[in-house]
Amino acid sequence: MGKMGNARRRIGAITIGQSPRVDVIPELQAVLGEGYEFIEGGALDGLTREQVAELAPKTGDYVLVTRMADGSSVQIAEHHILPRMQDQIDRVIAEGAEVVALLCTGEFPPFRCGRLLVKPQPVLYHFVAALAEGKRLGVVIPAPEQVEHAIVRWKPVAAEVRVEAGSPYAGISELERAVESLKRWEADMIVLDCMGFTTVMKARAAEIAGVPVILPRTVLARTLAELV
Repeated sequence: MGKMGNARRRIGAITIGQSPRVDVIPELQAVLGEGYEFIEGGALDGLTREQVAELAPKTGDYVLVTRMADGSSVQIAEHHILPRMQDQIDRVIAEGAEVVALLCTGEFPPFRCGRLLVKPQPVLYHFVAALAEGKRLGVVIPAPEQVEHAIVRWKPVAAEVRVEAGSPYAGISELERAVESLKRWEADMIVLDCMGFTTVMKARAAEIAGVPVILPRTVLARTLAELV
């Protein structure tokens, strides 16, 4: 599906938080270049802070961390938002999206989607797996509650895996602390396992660690560039 004439190609972008994702979309557009338009939707769109609080994870829930419209972060249980994500997928397709991207590296069950649906988690996972064999892989995730699950997720792709928590929504100091720990551990490469991490954060992590740092949002953008 190459670009035709001057028509702008429409990409659906579904966040598990609230849209618009002013922290993500401009960086995706920077990679894609001109000629693309994002139709955004958020699973928490229209909800108050009190309503979102009712979606908080309990023991045993799959924990997701995302961004609210005011820039703050929240933790939610995945099962609460799946129907709302499906509604947003349906809406952006109805509005003309040619391909739909989830703006989260979490693991999700299948969604109904009449177009190609890009899930960053398997894209990122296989990208890293192609590079990490025999390596010491460092991983940064947003919340301590996600560490155990992240170890299980990433352990099969590398010789050794270490996971550190450092939220992208709490300033850069948490990330710096996490990456410094991974440097002391002598990681061969690092993956910032959340769509909230920015290109500035990637550059800072690479500066600290002195090893390749993989950023989900730019991996996603380059995947979308291949599809539209």
